Amino acid sequence: MKLRRDPFQAIADPTRRAILMLLAAQTLSAGAIADNFDVARPTISKHMQVLSECELVTATQKGREIFYEIKVDKMKEIDHWLAQFKKIWEDRYNQLDNLLSILKKNEK
Repeated sequence: MKLRRDPFQAIADPTRRAILMLLAAQTLSAGAIADNFDVARPTISKHMQVLSECELVTATQKGREIFYEIKVDKMKEIDHWLAQFKKIWEDRYNQLDNLLSILKKNEK
C-alpha cells in the first residue's frame, strides 16, 4: 500500500515552494524547472514526485518531455486552511493596536 503524502509536508520544503511559485506562473517541463535550480536533475525529479503524490501538481507527457502544471484546487484547500489562522492573527493585531491606542491616550 502506497502512503499518501501530506501537502503540508510538501510545502514545508523551500525548494518545493519555489517550484510551486514557478508553476503558478506557467506550465513547465521538468527540464525547465530544473534549470532554475543549482541541484542535480534527479533531486528535482524527487521534488516533483512528492508534489505529484500530494496532488499539488499534475504531470502530462508530451513526446519525450513531461510538463508540470499546478493544481489550483488543491492550492485553494491549503489557502482555506491557512485563512483560519489569518483571521486569528488579524484579531490579535487589532487587539494590540487597540491596547497601544489606549496606552498612548493615557500617556497624554
